[in-house]
Order: sequence, then C-alpha cells, then structure tokens
Amino acid sequence: MQWLVSTRLAGIILALAAALALVACSAVKLGYANLPHLAWWWLDGYADFSDEQEPAVRDAIASLYTWHRQDELPRVAELLGRMEQMAPGEITPQQACSVLKEVQDRLGAVGRHVEPTAVALAAKLTPRQLRHIQRKFRSNNESFRRDWIEVSPEEQRDKRYKQMLDRMQTVYGTLDEPQRRILRQRLSATLWDPHRMLAQWQRRQQDLLQILARLGQPGLAPAEAGALLRGWFEALERPADPAYRAYQDALLQEGCATFAAVHQGTTAAQREQAEHRLRGWQRDLRELSAQQP
Repeated sequence: MQWLVSTRLAGIILALAAALALVACSAVKLGYANLPHLAWWWLDGYADFSDEQEPAVRDAIASLYTWHRQDELPRVAELLGRMEQMAPGEITPQQACSVLKEVQDRLGAVGRHVEPTAVALAAKLTPRQLRHIQRKFRSNNESFRRDWIEVSPEEQRDKRYKQMLDRMQTVYGTLDEPQRRILRQRLSATLWDPHRMLAQWQRRQQDLLQILARLGQPGLAPAEAGALLRGWFEALERPADPAYRAYQDALLQEGCATFAAVHQGTTAAQREQAEHRLRGWQRDLRELSAQQP
C-alpha cells in the first residue's frame, strides 16, 4: 500500500503518525510492537535529543502508541475490510483513490491528536538541534540525489518498477510476465520527476526549519503554534503553488490508474490471495487493539 501514500518527514513526533497509520502494510504484529523504539531512533536521528529531553519524548511516543492502538487500529481494520470486499471484483481508478482518501483521513486523525505534544516538544528544540535537523535534511537530499537524479532514466524506471512490483506482490503474490508488462508500461509513461520533487521538498524543509525556530520563541500562543505546524502539513497535501499542486494531483491519479490496471489483469486466484492477506491483517490489527498495555 505504500504506493498510496508518500511517507513524509514529519518533524519531531509526527513521524510516528505515518508509521502507525500504515502499520497494516508491514509485518503487522512484530512491526507494531517495535514502533515506539523505531520512532525514538528515527526522531533522535533528526533532533539529537539531550538526556533531559529524552524522557518527555519517549513518554509522548508511548502515549501516542497507546491511543493509536486502542482508537485507530480498529478504524484501519475497517478500511482493510472494505478493501477486502473490493478485491474480488474490478477496481476503478476512482475506487483506488477513495482508499487513498481514507488513508489520508486516518493520518489526519493522528496528526490532530498529536499536535499539542508535537508543538510542546518542538518549542524546546535548541539552535544546536535545529542545525542538526538542517544537516540531516541535507544528508537526506544528497541520498535522494544519488539514488534518483544522478542515474540514467532507465535506472530510475527499473528501480521504481522493482519497488512497485514488490508492493503489488505483497498483496497478490507473484505476478506473471503479462501482469508485469502492464506495470512496466504504466511506469514508462510516468509524470514522476525527481528533480521537481526534490526542489519542492527543499522548499518545505526550509519552511519547517523557520517554523521550528519560531515555535521556540517566547510569547507564542499554543493555538498559533499549533496552526503554524498544522499549516505546514496541510501544505504538503495541498501545495500553495498551483503548478505543483496540479502536478501532485496528476501523480495521484496516475498511481490510482496504475493500481487499477494491474488489478484488472490479476487472476481469480491472485484476488483470492489478496482477500486472504487483507483478512489476516484485519485479524492481526484487532488482536493488537484488544491487547492490554
């Protein structure tokens, strides 16, 4: 399902939000049990928290984890149930995009829940930590450039094809050559442009650094601080630049159409496999939700 959602660097604790909302797309029970540790490791890699800050961050992660397990996992399981009902029949691009909308809704719920804690933690970041985040951004950008820009178009297409194939086969099992050909053909005509995406992301990184710096200033009302951080995330979904917004929307429609085209070429046995896996993920999530802390 990662084809549906582009996981975004969320600054401080919101990184956990995306991981939690997408838990059903991984090795569910083992992955979910390890999320608090992985979230701390990921966040500390950006902010380099001090010994004094660490307990508050770990407590925030634990609180979010408990809330998500009890309140959100049943909703994610319901979404998987609707996907299971869709699996045996044909799926249109519009239906695929409707699933994306529901995933985005679940991410939004996590963001709203964690916003006050994220603001409080961000307000305590020091100038040294903001510089650490900036260096981490630069390192990530260089990695992206090496992986996606400093390679030939053929290498780009091959890498994206392998990633998409792996995600599809997680749901349907092994795809045969005609089905793989559909995927290759769809990706060969993609609008995806790594240069454009990197430039946009660098702008959003600078915006985030400015917001984090402002959150640390005295006298900023909690409501205003929350609005600043919320606005940054909203701008990820709906960029202010009309041209980039149109490009992002076109990519979304392209992804939905690609998934629908591959699904249309699947066999009854592969769709049954998808139903089985979706049903198993639902069971796992409900069991996780019912567990006591």
